[in-house]
Amino acid sequence: MFEKLEQIEKSYEELTEQISQPEFMSDMSAYAKLMKQHRSLGEIVAKYREVKKMQEDLAGARDLLAAADDSDMREMASMEIAEIEERLPAAEEELKVLLLPRDPNDEKNVILEIRAGTGGDEATLFASEILRMYARYAERQGWRMEVMEASDTGVGGIKEAVAMIEGDNVYSKLRFESGVHRVQRVPATESSGRIHTSAITVAVLPEAEEVDVQIDQNDLRIDTFCSSGPGGQSVNTTYSAVRITHLPTGVVVSMQDEKSQIKNREKAMRVLRARLQEIEEQKQHDALSAERRSMVGSGDRSEKIRTYNFKENRVTDHRIGMTVHQLDLVLDGQLDEFIDALRTHYQTEKLKAEAVAA
Repeated sequence: MFEKLEQIEKSYEELTEQISQPEFMSDMSAYAKLMKQHRSLGEIVAKYREVKKMQEDLAGARDLLAAADDSDMREMASMEIAEIEERLPAAEEELKVLLLPRDPNDEKNVILEIRAGTGGDEATLFASEILRMYARYAERQGWRMEVMEASDTGVGGIKEAVAMIEGDNVYSKLRFESGVHRVQRVPATESSGRIHTSAITVAVLPEAEEVDVQIDQNDLRIDTFCSSGPGGQSVNTTYSAVRITHLPTGVVVSMQDEKSQIKNREKAMRVLRARLQEIEEQKQHDALSAERRSMVGSGDRSEKIRTYNFKENRVTDHRIGMTVHQLDLVLDGQLDEFIDALRTHYQTEKLKAEAVAA
């Protein structure tokens, strides 16, 4: 492992030298690619150097303990050895996790889809709250989130919404949010105070580039129609809304939030590519279902992943058995505790799988 780490450190130093050269800064695309690679290696190198320093300090403290003839020096060396031996295993484990093969989608932007399920108006209201939760989380992460399509109910809820979230490592953090989110609370319209259970589905799709998904234009049926809902004078007067049907799969994407038909078509194609990539990845997932089930569930939309109980101010993630009694903070976008725990669990399971395979 340490030979591999030495090579990574060497590559990192070479990249550091490269990005400081003026000629690289003139090509922004190449420069951005190098910077992303530099950041990725930098995290590994920083942890590697931390582990090396701890190992060197441990060896030095042991040498001091062996050579010291003064009781105070021996006590000081013993304390340092105990402190390093307590911290070193965790640091080495973190380094192993960083060396795990990364999902090629980890750094991609995502298409977030939220749909109200069982529960009528209560489900649509919950869908609206979950959309806001992710908007607040994206804001806290410094990401950009744009709601591209939303069907309002008129009572403050949404039947479904499609949003684009752009930023650093978006998919790696949101990938485990796909599934059924369940809410338990007393609806405002419930006079007897009886708790209702409603559900929505969330899908997190990595944005697919044109090179990732090849779409034959002959496989598309593109319809245009007048927009409906808010939008100004052009609503219901120009055919700016777009509906794209992918004939081989039957996938349909509609977009009408822009006044420009061209922009609506571009956005619809971004969503279509993501959905087609999801279909292809689902095929691969089915073939490896046994392996994936040993990790954090399947990520399938039909799988109940989390329950939000308003009466008890409780949120429970059923995949890892984690419960927090801070529902108000979670709905305000403070999702880090769940997201970090899910990522850690996934990485731990992957390390176990790697060890078994070895």
